[in-house]
Amino acid sequence: MFRSLWIKFFIVLISVSALALLSAFLLRELMITDFSEYREGETEDRAYWLTAAIESTYEKASGWNTESMIDDTVWALMLGFDMKLYDVQGTLVIDTDTALNALSPLVKKRVMSVIAFREEDAKGNFSPYVLFLGGREIGRLELRSLRPKKEMTFIQRSNELLIISIFALGGFTLILSIIFSRMLTKPVRDLTSAVTSITEGRFQSRVPRAGKDEISRLSDAFNRMAETLEVQESLRKKMTSDIAHELRTPVSAVRAELEAMMDGYIPIDRAHLQSLHDEIGRFRNIIEGIEDLSQAEASILHLKMARFELRPFLENISRRFTALFREKGISFTVDCDSDVMLTADPDKFSQIIINLLSNALKATERGGIIAITVSCFDSDVLIAVSDNGKGIDAKDLPFIFERFYKTAAGGLGLGLTIAKELVEAHKGTISAISKPGEQTIFTVTLPQNYLHNSS
Repeated sequence: MFRSLWIKFFIVLISVSALALLSAFLLRELMITDFSEYREGETEDRAYWLTAAIESTYEKASGWNTESMIDDTVWALMLGFDMKLYDVQGTLVIDTDTALNALSPLVKKRVMSVIAFREEDAKGNFSPYVLFLGGREIGRLELRSLRPKKEMTFIQRSNELLIISIFALGGFTLILSIIFSRMLTKPVRDLTSAVTSITEGRFQSRVPRAGKDEISRLSDAFNRMAETLEVQESLRKKMTSDIAHELRTPVSAVRAELEAMMDGYIPIDRAHLQSLHDEIGRFRNIIEGIEDLSQAEASILHLKMARFELRPFLENISRRFTALFREKGISFTVDCDSDVMLTADPDKFSQIIINLLSNALKATERGGIIAITVSCFDSDVLIAVSDNGKGIDAKDLPFIFERFYKTAAGGLGLGLTIAKELVEAHKGTISAISKPGEQTIFTVTLPQNYLHNSS
């Protein structure tokens, strides 16, 4: 029963609410106790005032006189006492009823309206107080404290407030505890559901993010993990498909040649062994090319962005091709303003330019021209790699960025695919235009101030 997280939250919230109500109950008890102690002390003080006044009246009247004691008896009632006065022999001198009956109806009515005692509180025990004058006992005063209605109203309302707190606020707290416990555990339930989906192979599952607390940050981390897993799973499927597609032909060729050797149709000599060796080399090239493509496709997760000056960066790359250009008699130029800045992954951007230059070098005959031209448009940087080589046929142009699509013999058809993946990892685009026999231009467009969010 207590395995559910929301039940645990609910119990915690209810416990806190119960402690709060218990604290209110204890506070009420302390207040009532303090009030009662204060009232008892004040009652005792009034009793001593009254005994002093009666002793003074006795002294002035030189004895007990019922008429002279009426005012003191009425004052005792005003102070909150039901009073009985006895002389030394124990004879009743006066009591509250006698004093009230001695008053005129109008005065008695006014007195009773002022005191407003509860009749049921006038049934307690009387407390005796011995009266002295000059060290001699002169009588006995018996007092019974009467509780005014206003004091009972205070106690009654505090009890009513406590009951309201227990039932009304307690019920309200119960409802809020259920609501908040479910709200607090909902992100955890969402995470659990998403994790279950991931374990079942549904890598597109994501967790909604709300707020900026620890659970939200955990949701962000989970979503990034799920995105990484989804990309890696997609790459794995693509790589498996590519390997199966590309290896089928050389494997079939090697198998057929080996079977022919085993059946004696082909001699086992150096020439045929060299043919098998060449096919094995093709295996290796295909595998390496697919690995490069997979790394390019996964580069969006691993870009290391930096801001650098574009012209010296391109000139440094061009120096790597100097010997090849000179050997083939090709003219090469870089046209880029010195103040152009670019934000990109230097290694990945270098691979893009090298792939494009390598293709241009293969397509350009001796005496040709290859150029890199950089221009800026709004917030984008356009890098154009052009050559005046043999060009690309119009029927091939729409497919040159597809994997394993080759327009000429040799190669794997992965160079432009890798370049496209790297450009898109930088949130850019790559395009090509060509006039066969005249000119081919590959244009890479990148955001000038793009900052990759690696988190």
